[in-house]
Amino acid sequence: MQSASRRSVLAALSAGSGLGVAGCLGDGDAVSVLAAGSLAVVLDEHVGRRFEAETGIACHGEYYGTNAVMRMVTDDRKHPDVVVSADAGLLRDRLYDAHAAWDVSFASNAVGIAYAPDTRFGERLEAGDPWYEVARDAEPGALAISDPDLDPLGYRAIHAFRLAEREHGLDGFAEAVADAAYREPEEPQLLAGVETGNRAAAVAYRNMAADHGLQFHPFPEAYDFSNPEYADRYAEVSYTTDEGYTATGAPITYNATVLESAAAPDAGREFVRFLANADETLRENGFETEGFPRAHGAVPAEVRGG
Repeated sequence: MQSASRRSVLAALSAGSGLGVAGCLGDGDAVSVLAAGSLAVVLDEHVGRRFEAETGIACHGEYYGTNAVMRMVTDDRKHPDVVVSADAGLLRDRLYDAHAAWDVSFASNAVGIAYAPDTRFGERLEAGDPWYEVARDAEPGALAISDPDLDPLGYRAIHAFRLAEREHGLDGFAEAVADAAYREPEEPQLLAGVETGNRAAAVAYRNMAADHGLQFHPFPEAYDFSNPEYADRYAEVSYTTDEGYTATGAPITYNATVLESAAAPDAGREFVRFLANADETLRENGFETEGFPRAHGAVPAEVRGG
């Protein structure tokens, strides 16, 4: 059952102030979305299709690691209407002031290991061996992580390794496993190697394993970044990217905004509001939506419903 606060936010985000379907938007019949790679399936195959069917506005998505998304915007290489991030803090740190002034958070997730059961790695996990022992014993390159310089999933893998080292008393574990892991530069391709048999496993979000029909071994809540009650523990670790951005551990929060430079801002706001109300679809596809949506910054009246 939805809390009163959630119902009130949903009502605000769905009410609007005269912003309707495509015929009322006045700035074209398409919206361009630049989004985190972990959202590719749910946006392309579910939310985007529903959005187009219900509004008549086509949704054109491109997907990369979130830090790569931010670089594309700030370097003026991509010009989307909507940006969707897998790290709310990263979007605010990189885009606020120059590119955006608000966002709406809409979901969370959990980190663990997606794996092929017919590998030695998978067999040991299914036999009940601790994942950290399996990862430590694996051949170099058997475990993949997303590139931590380009993607929050990558630096969350590093965060998880460091917290696991503390949690389980594993001296040198984090550095050894991170150094041995294959680093995938394209987040949407992270699980392709597991599917083809080139990799045994990958550190992934829960929804990504479901998207690809892979088994998922969740990390404990102490380092899966799903539980706000562990926020202080998550914040004990950090990772600094190759461009000097320091990402501190935090609960996973997805958020979306419309860029101030958007070519179709009305369609963009309509899409963000639609995404904020897509909680059932998001849950069905492996995301957590309890406590969402949440508005942050100077959210426009058309989105907030003020």
